[in-house]
Formats: sequence, structure tokens, C-alpha cells
Amino acid sequence: MTTYERPFGRYLEDFQPGDIFRHWPGKTITEADDHLFCMITMNHHPLHTNSWFAEHESVQKRNVVVGNLVYSLILGMSVPDVSGAAIANLEVESLLHKNPTFHGDTIYAETRVLAAAASSSKPDRGIVTVETKGFNQDGLEVCYFRRKVMVWKREFAPVRQRPYSDAAWN
Repeated sequence: MTTYERPFGRYLEDFQPGDIFRHWPGKTITEADDHLFCMITMNHHPLHTNSWFAEHESVQKRNVVVGNLVYSLILGMSVPDVSGAAIANLEVESLLHKNPTFHGDTIYAETRVLAAAASSSKPDRGIVTVETKGFNQDGLEVCYFRRKVMVWKREFAPVRQRPYSDAAWN
């Protein structure tokens, strides 16, 4: 019998500048997703929640998904590959909404490693700089951001634990 541990995030040694992570799966953003996110975050702009307003008073002539939802989904898609084992997200250096996202669009994401360097003050960790792009189902780039993440060096990373014993299948 073999037990497989699903990797979630990476350690400093796993990041090589130029590497690209294609995140999976994509996510179709529904009208309900957008409305719920708007209500939770108190963004009540009618461009996102009022189809009559969007049709008659907006440039796009239809509802646009709130940008922070698009960013949040793309960031979330990157977590298993990039920051799932991180100590901390340090900063988002830039965030660009390149094209609008509409209800029914499916978003996909990829991340490229720009830099990975050991910490100069703490020998157990390092800083990784990545850039992430989100694309819709037509391949149009809808979001771009660049961020820095503090990650463990492999030998110092805490061991993943579970609240039950390894005898669960005995």
C-alpha cells in the first residue's frame, strides 16, 4: 500500500526563476458569485448588480464582475502551487485589471517565478517573487499581479499533521 500526500505550496528550493505554474482548475464566474461577493464586501455599485443600469448607462452595456472577485479567484487558484506552504504573503506590488470579466466567463491562471532568494536575516526561509496572469475562456488576459511571498526552506518547514492517527485504514 502507498500513501500519497498531496503537495500544497512549495519550499524555497522548489522555485526557479522562469518556471511557470499552470493552475488548475479554472472557474466560471456566475452572476450569483458576483452578487454575493459584492454584498459581502459592501460594493453596491450597480455596474455589478443591476442589469438595467449596466445595459443603459455603462460602456460595456452589460454587468461587469467586480475586479476584486476576479483578483481573489486568480490568487486562490495560485495557492496550491505557490503559497500553500508559505509563512506569509508579504506584498502585492502591482495589480492590473487588463480587460473586463463578465458573468459566465471562465477564468484560468498561470504564475511565473521571477526571483527566489534566501533571507539575509533568517536562515530558515526565503522570499519568492512571482507574477500571475488570469485569462478568460477566449485567452484574453483579464488580470495581472506581481507579489512577494515568504516561504520556508525545505529542511525547516513544519511537518504537516492531521488530527487523527495513521491507523485510520487499518
